[in-house]
Amino acid sequence: MEIPILQDIVIILGLSIVIILVFQRLKLPAILGFLLAGIIAGPHAFNLISSQHEVELLSEIGIIFLLFVIGIELSLKGLASIKKIIFVGGGLQVGGTIAITAAISYFIGLPLNTSIFLGFLFSLSSTAIVLKLLQEKGEISTPHGKIGLGILIFQDIVVVPMMLFTPLLAGETPNILSTIVIMVLKILLVLVIVYILARFVAPKIFGWVVKTKNQELFILTVVVFCFSVAWLTSTVGLSLALGAFFAGLIISESDYSHQATANVLPFREIFISFFFISVGTLLNLEFFFSNLLNILLLVIGVILLKMLVVGVTVLILKYPVRTIFLALFSLFQVGEFSLLLSGVGKENAIIPENIYQYFLAISIITMGVTPFLISAAPRMTYAILKAPIPAAVRKRLENIKKSSSMEEEEFSEENLHDHLVVIGYGINGTNISKAARKAEIPYVILDANPETFEQAKKNNEPIIFGDATNPVILKHAHIQEARVIVIAISDPGATKKMLSSIRQFTQTATIIVRTKYVKEMEDVIRLGADEVVPEEFETSIEIFTRVLKKYLVPFDEIQEFINQIRSSDYEMLTSMKKSPHSPALQHLNIPNKEIVTLKVQRDYHQIVGKSIQESGIGKNYHVTLLAIQRDRKYLTEISPKTTIHQGDLLYLFGHPNNINHLNNLLSF
Repeated sequence: MEIPILQDIVIILGLSIVIILVFQRLKLPAILGFLLAGIIAGPHAFNLISSQHEVELLSEIGIIFLLFVIGIELSLKGLASIKKIIFVGGGLQVGGTIAITAAISYFIGLPLNTSIFLGFLFSLSSTAIVLKLLQEKGEISTPHGKIGLGILIFQDIVVVPMMLFTPLLAGETPNILSTIVIMVLKILLVLVIVYILARFVAPKIFGWVVKTKNQELFILTVVVFCFSVAWLTSTVGLSLALGAFFAGLIISESDYSHQATANVLPFREIFISFFFISVGTLLNLEFFFSNLLNILLLVIGVILLKMLVVGVTVLILKYPVRTIFLALFSLFQVGEFSLLLSGVGKENAIIPENIYQYFLAISIITMGVTPFLISAAPRMTYAILKAPIPAAVRKRLENIKKSSSMEEEEFSEENLHDHLVVIGYGINGTNISKAARKAEIPYVILDANPETFEQAKKNNEPIIFGDATNPVILKHAHIQEARVIVIAISDPGATKKMLSSIRQFTQTATIIVRTKYVKEMEDVIRLGADEVVPEEFETSIEIFTRVLKKYLVPFDEIQEFINQIRSSDYEMLTSMKKSPHSPALQHLNIPNKEIVTLKVQRDYHQIVGKSIQESGIGKNYHVTLLAIQRDRKYLTEISPKTTIHQGDLLYLFGHPNNINHLNNLLSF
């Protein structure tokens, strides 16, 4: 049995692969590749697609997944924090664009209804493109990212009354007031349902599902939740995308939102490509090339108009100048809901065919240049702010920045930095977390076991539920900024996957791995581990230590023996590494030498209270003092006259045996 859409999927995705491979070589955005694939495969070029409607349906699914992921990452609390942006900023941007566009269009001779409708179309920006690019850059939580998100949410909501108002512009006279009142009541009902689901239903359902430890069931539950809420909003006349956004907000209130994001992302990436392809299929190439100059002039005009309105809107919201420019470089394009709305206008004969084709060309071009302008936005903003401007204007801009400093702070994200990541909250992970907390080391825990996750929450631990083999989960733990990563699980296969994923993010972090057997050590080190602690190895050391104690072997000799075993073993392991993870650290890879910190606990008179020269710490104890931490201050300029005090934290370099001997003298 032949399935026509299957042939279309193979053609358009196969064509996309070829184009994007070329674009990657040219360092061009993938979005442009999908748009070009749609143009080539569309009815106005080679007409390779026979199931245009089905492709558009697949593109709708892509937008659903996109808004779903955005909703997960925002949360209800985050949405409440940008309510001013949504209603004030969104209202100013949409209202301002409609008013100016309608005035210009009417001035050049277009009918009033057409002029107002064009204002509707140009007031909307691309949720799919802007949020995808901001998310890829990690800028959703930045001030300009919040502004973009808030205004786009308002635009998605205002599409509904625009569609209701379109028949009125066409000359029909339905009871538009009663329709709007009913729609508002439906929206309020949906918001109440979303709140109930987020607070009381979703956490329990996902708690039950997670306890089954069935990944397929978890993914199925996430997808069903997403589509169910999207279907709910669709039945009351709202967009599917807005429903998916609400579904994401619901799941964001649960403890399993990060894992839900990781599971949904592959679906989003596939289906969102159909959206960009379907947009490309709409372009009439013959009309485009015959009116190219006019189209380009209109594109410039639309971009400048939208930038002006967005800039004034953000200025009224009292944001800093830098945020203003970053926001206007993000929201200048025409959006996907404009394409949907334009079809309604065409059906009601509000816009003629030639204006419709101009609109399509402007939409596709503005969408196509969006990745370039968003990518270049920081550089362009910097150049603009450094440009010579009148002193009075600069003073006014500085006053805006000062008045908005508190609002800027509201949206700043508290990122983990130079922290410890503990993967696995078993016995080892629990003990490591306790030690980190006592030593005041910032840390975060990753675990996908629901029981241990709940236990960690009860202990008020900073834990993220999720599979640490997934790059999305690692990003949430800011793995690229970690100093030390401890993999404290007993699954060799998962450990190897984690190492491969982690080393894609960071080559400088120290990775310490727990293994069960000595024979697993070589593979783990070759995959990127810096240090490996096999339970078999350590257990044998502990047993033999107790045996030696029973034979009354002196403690110092036992400790020296243990150090020799460990040193020789890790020297052997070090030789397995072809090269250190970071070339800059190659000189630190010295066998039988360590850099450690040692607390001066006891007033050992031969060292404490004396200078480095008087104590002879280098000559007598064969260690090098690198630095001293004293009363939360660091002494890094060590000279022969530097004095060691009780309570100091010494940073030492030397052989483990020598450091251990000195530790015995200075500790209780």
